[in-house]
Amino acid sequence: MAIDSAPHREAVAIIVAPNGARKTKQDHASLPMTTEELITEARACQSAGAAMIHLHARDGLGKHSLEVEDNEPLYHAVKEAVGEKMQVQLTTEAVGQYSPKQQIALIKAVQPEAASFALRELFPDKQSEREGSAFFHWVAEQNILGQIILYDEADIERYFHLRKLGALPNFNQHALVVLGRYHKQQQSSPWDLRGLNLERFKQESIRCAVCAFGAKELDCLTSAMLLGLDVRVGFENNHLDANGRLAESNAAQVSLLSELSQLLNIPLEDACSLRSSICS
Repeated sequence: MAIDSAPHREAVAIIVAPNGARKTKQDHASLPMTTEELITEARACQSAGAAMIHLHARDGLGKHSLEVEDNEPLYHAVKEAVGEKMQVQLTTEAVGQYSPKQQIALIKAVQPEAASFALRELFPDKQSEREGSAFFHWVAEQNILGQIILYDEADIERYFHLRKLGALPNFNQHALVVLGRYHKQQQSSPWDLRGLNLERFKQESIRCAVCAFGAKELDCLTSAMLLGLDVRVGFENNHLDANGRLAESNAAQVSLLSELSQLLNIPLEDACSLRSSICS
């Protein structure tokens, strides 16, 4: 009798971050910047296996923008194009240009289905905790999926401390751990995962994703998938393929992760199952 020896593994979600705040077409000719380019990218990445797209809006000069007039039409255009097949997330990344008040104002104006927030930007110090807490509870109560971005073990520890205090809500929330952002030349390694208390997210039933800067992005994300963590891929963090050449496209990067998940017997979440798993 044949015995199915394939290991049971947790389903993970692929998130795509196709452009970021700093890169331009000088970095990669196919980096999507306009609304039309991001719609095309979103559709291709969804077909390739991505459950969520992380959007950075640009202004008329192609620069990072958190202005409502740049973000609102982009968000609604992409959302209309992908419908319920993909979650659409707006960034609030400050890039040294925007204050917490401006970040908050953007999300209150647009009210996207999902948004990402760097913990150290929205909770920069003890004095910011009251206003930050009120905002994050408002986000969760509006059924906006809030993704909290964490850069190191200190961020992770502070995240759990704020949750314990009730300063952060315990529902409608996702975490993203970034590898390599502050390493030399922004190069991450799978070994970086060993220095982080990622198991605690599992213990407390919090969905957590990993993204990774640099040439070893694929190695890092494969390791994360094997740990049952969601992964974020795309030109924001790395626009090179595993051989160090310019990647064909964001969708090609998503496709490669999808293929690896099949080879490793790791089920993939779609947008619907990802929403259900976070809201449940």
